Amino acid sequence: MDPIWLKHYPQGVPAEINVHSFVSLKEMLEQCCEKFRTCPAFTNMGVSLSYDEIDRFSRDFGAYLQQRLGLQKGERVAIMLPNLLQYPVALFGALRIGLVVVNVNPLYTARELQRQLVDSGAVVIVVLENFAHTLEEVLDSTLVRHIVTTQVGDLFPPVKAWMVNFAVKRIKRMVAPWHLPGSVGFNEALMRGRRHSLQDVAVAAEDIAFLQYTGGTTGVAKGAVLSHANLVANVEQTSAWIGGTLKEGEEVVVTPLPLYHIFALTANLLTFVKWGANNVLITNPRDIPGFIKELCAARFTVITGVNTLFTMLLNAPDFKKVRQANGGALKVSVAGGMSVQRVVAERWQQAMGVPLLEGYGLTEASPIVCVNPLGNKSFSGAMGMPLPSTRVEIRDAAGNELPPGEEGELCVKGPQVMRGYWNMPEETTRVLSADGWLATGDICLMDETGSIRFIDRRKDVIVVSGFKVWPNEVEEVMMLLPGVKEAGVVGVPDEKSGEAVKVYLVKKDPALSAQAVIAHCKANLAGYKIPKQVEFRDSLPKSPIGKILRRKLKEGQEPVAERA
Repeated sequence: MDPIWLKHYPQGVPAEINVHSFVSLKEMLEQCCEKFRTCPAFTNMGVSLSYDEIDRFSRDFGAYLQQRLGLQKGERVAIMLPNLLQYPVALFGALRIGLVVVNVNPLYTARELQRQLVDSGAVVIVVLENFAHTLEEVLDSTLVRHIVTTQVGDLFPPVKAWMVNFAVKRIKRMVAPWHLPGSVGFNEALMRGRRHSLQDVAVAAEDIAFLQYTGGTTGVAKGAVLSHANLVANVEQTSAWIGGTLKEGEEVVVTPLPLYHIFALTANLLTFVKWGANNVLITNPRDIPGFIKELCAARFTVITGVNTLFTMLLNAPDFKKVRQANGGALKVSVAGGMSVQRVVAERWQQAMGVPLLEGYGLTEASPIVCVNPLGNKSFSGAMGMPLPSTRVEIRDAAGNELPPGEEGELCVKGPQVMRGYWNMPEETTRVLSADGWLATGDICLMDETGSIRFIDRRKDVIVVSGFKVWPNEVEEVMMLLPGVKEAGVVGVPDEKSGEAVKVYLVKKDPALSAQAVIAHCKANLAGYKIPKQVEFRDSLPKSPIGKILRRKLKEGQEPVAERA
């Protein structure tokens, strides 16, 4: 029997995609560079590279890795860069010669970096010199034998490159001293590679494209093994979903989330390369005034982000200038990575005239699983329907499929689901069944149309005297209070009820009191869901994409002896 969501698919969206449209990402990237050769491909700080330039630079970089360094198909290359023009050049160069890319968060501590490099077995790393001092601390304990360093402006025109690099290093003093003997500069690597021919490498669908490490928010980060087939499938699935709205060679997509994160990697970079779009790379989205200037200059048609990022933009005094400058060009706004709060979505639609569409994915699924139809006229509160060629089930604790309307664990099957975790067979078996079903650890429900609604992470549920409290619900209520800027909710030990609800808040209104927060909660929540503790902070711990880290909030909590 056909899944119920297929009856409610947008017109023109197929039930299945052609998973063999491209043999590999290598083939896809090379064909797209040829097809859109004269179009702008990536823009950063006002400088654009065309698809032709990306093709040539990535060829040069691939030749450097292959011919000068002697790398063989299947070896791992780590990329430790923020959103800069160097990122797609290094990425495409590595993929073109069959290397496995290991994306590395530039903000990693030495301990985190050391573990990921050792676990992945990376033999080469491309690193922004702002973070080279961290690499220096751990280099001797890794297998890395080749280092390519780069500066922010290396692919800019000469005068701008000198000015930007001088400002970063000498004025802003953002580069700590480092010493990595034998390292080669990025532009030097391109020049050396240019002197050699690139030997063609046969890359198969099942070859590994990425070791994509999860954020580690639940403990030790794990490397999801993603094949070329996984990523090609997810690009095709996403393209089938958006095909009726976008036009090849005409779109401008804003990419504020880091490309080393799976969301931006697939949803922005890979998908929109297939569409011949111009990807506007935002290097530092936390610089909101600078981000707004970029938005005003871009006349963008697509933007992706997370709830916290859209909130920061909406709270910025100059955000009204963005809509004026955009002039109605915006077609699609997509939020993922964390739950979207209704108040944020409604403010965004009022400000930009386009709904904020929520989607759902996870690293282990390359990542996109569900998304709302682009034709939605307003925020639905759901994560949307499964993409073509994707099957989902809501299951109980015993693994039985539940009917629509009942809460359980979301399980996913499709061509985008990973092959497993790198060097972790037991963890792989725990989440991935022999017949390909991935247990996500997320509690969801499916409605009668097949649309999926996210409840919360299974691990984050708070049990108060036997009653379940989902942090997302309490956080949503918190954000309805005008004086609240950010909210995080966790469970803390309680001598009477087992657990109690605690809320961490960042104030928008300095006069906001704990008493006012509790009064607001009493008016909107059942008694057992009301926080017993309220703590105000200047900021909340977040992941690289802006997701509030509840694990960090919980660390060091003591039992709650008395109720508020």
